[in-house]
Amino acid sequence: MTRPMREVIPLTVMIPKILQSFLNLALIGLALTLSFLLVRSLVEFGQLIWSVSTYDYKVFLADILLFFLYFEFIAMIVKYFKENYHFPLRYFLYIGITAMTRVIIVEHDNAFHTLLNALVILILIISYFIINMTPRERPQAK
Repeated sequence: MTRPMREVIPLTVMIPKILQSFLNLALIGLALTLSFLLVRSLVEFGQLIWSVSTYDYKVFLADILLFFLYFEFIAMIVKYFKENYHFPLRYFLYIGITAMTRVIIVEHDNAFHTLLNALVILILIISYFIINMTPRERPQAK
């Protein structure tokens, strides 16, 4: 009685599967870390609301935008798994717009830099408009 030989899996199939598994595990770890930071931000907001002390509204706005960045990254990771391991470009644009808005709120001392940051936001919004105008159908991979 001979044992059947196991089928040899070619490296061109095995290596992408290993790397995809590693990427998925890393993204799950990142999502858990971001979720922890999101919850910590919520707790800090609650403490800030109930405290009587005065606070700087610029720091508060920057923290709110940082909260939204955590939220958007988590949403992007969820979409990655729902859309069959594909990052939608529009989520990167959302994150870029939010991040640049945060930069303008936090660092607005130099008027020229603020103008450049506003132009970056305009370019990102135009890019988002162009993406929404193009058809969403993709050619099927062979």
